[in-house]
Amino acid sequence: MFNDLTSNASLLPSRRRFLQQSSLGFGSVALASMLAEQQAKGAPAPLNPMALRPSLFAPKVKSVIWLFMTGAPSQVDTWDYKPELQKRNGEPLPGSDSKTGFFTTSGKILKSPFDWKQHGESGSWVSGIFPHLSQHVDKMAFIHSMHLKANNHAPASMELMCGDSQPGRPSAGAWLTYGLGTENQNLPSFVVMHERRPRGDDQIWSAGFLPKSYQALTLDARRNGVIDNLSRSTMESAAQQRSSLDLIKEMNQQHAQLRAPQTDLAARINSFELAYRMQTDAPEALDLTHESDATKKLYGLDNKTCEVFARQCLTARRLVERGVRFVQIFAGKNAGGDGAVDDVPWDGHNNIETNHRSCGAATDQPAAALLADLAGRGLLDETLVIWGGEFGRTSDSQGSVGRDHNPKGFTIWMAGGGIKAGVHHGATDEFGYKAVENKVHVNDLHATLLHLLGLDHEKLTYRHNGRDYRLTDLGGRVINEILA
Repeated sequence: MFNDLTSNASLLPSRRRFLQQSSLGFGSVALASMLAEQQAKGAPAPLNPMALRPSLFAPKVKSVIWLFMTGAPSQVDTWDYKPELQKRNGEPLPGSDSKTGFFTTSGKILKSPFDWKQHGESGSWVSGIFPHLSQHVDKMAFIHSMHLKANNHAPASMELMCGDSQPGRPSAGAWLTYGLGTENQNLPSFVVMHERRPRGDDQIWSAGFLPKSYQALTLDARRNGVIDNLSRSTMESAAQQRSSLDLIKEMNQQHAQLRAPQTDLAARINSFELAYRMQTDAPEALDLTHESDATKKLYGLDNKTCEVFARQCLTARRLVERGVRFVQIFAGKNAGGDGAVDDVPWDGHNNIETNHRSCGAATDQPAAALLADLAGRGLLDETLVIWGGEFGRTSDSQGSVGRDHNPKGFTIWMAGGGIKAGVHHGATDEFGYKAVENKVHVNDLHATLLHLLGLDHEKLTYRHNGRDYRLTDLGGRVINEILA
């Protein structure tokens, strides 16, 4: 009898199916209850994970472009001018910790090797490595008091993007997609562009324990707009492909109806359909040949020094223009200098001057063009642009002219909708070594980001392993001082 039952197991109803078909339909009632609870919490319906969902309150922006300066720019050589650093070069750095960074530093003050000037009506001090971005300081809100815990690239990048350095947490882009869905059903909501995968790679932009529908589409700048596995097989007609997808979708939905909601299955169904729709819209969005020569020149596509980052920034503008919600660009090896490793170009351990001059030249013009282009098209009012690295660098030297990692104080700036123009929030000490005034943690940055998109960081949650998680964990404060 046992053997007969096991050999015909496929004919037996599952426990869920048995409950669903029982006289009182307890299984269906329970399933309906779970779905209702899921909807009440703002989670997507199982088979429509990317549906556009309303924000909790009126958003200030629709899209985000995050310019991630991989490798960590030095705050005291970019945006945080410190006269005392210049005056006391070579003296012992008061309160220094030779193990703040990843290696051991000298404990002696290293002045910035760059010329500094004040710009705009705000009089903001800017290093000479940014001749183009310096013309846009009156659009920016500078946060000079950023800090976090991790002091190495991969964990710090995860902490900055996921709120925690522990691998497996969802990134900000995944949380935004989970909370708001997508405006353009023919394009992904979350796109990552890189030239060389940074340290930590997929964990930095991971969907973590969120459903896989919210993971990022990654584009490698070396392949110029190529998306893997997107094109239809030459052996299959459009009608045949559509017929195959319809059959797969029907079978998956039948499978799902016999079981409790399965987010991974919903993600799989959605990925087939999104890829099909992207076959038309994605190539057009990534095709820069339709841009005018003036626009290409503005971004620097004709300049070998910055052409890769230029292409990425221009692509980012085209994506948000078409309804993509979150675009992240990781500066890659083309920005490197002074022997910098390809995946952390701003990592100026050996010589901060040659390294940062190279990185500035590779990113300055395209980033400035992005701000100007968005403003000229009326898109900056509905787009948030963020610039910064995973941490800052020490005010004392590593070796004689380099700087080590420093998570105790660094600068990030934001520009666009809902942001006060030309303001400076927080401060580091007189040497730029530690955040001392109005300190801002990554949880605060994320709370502010979500707020600008119409989401309450305390209410955007996801239950995992019996606990409600959120991007800002148990912390986070909206930085109202920089909001318009």
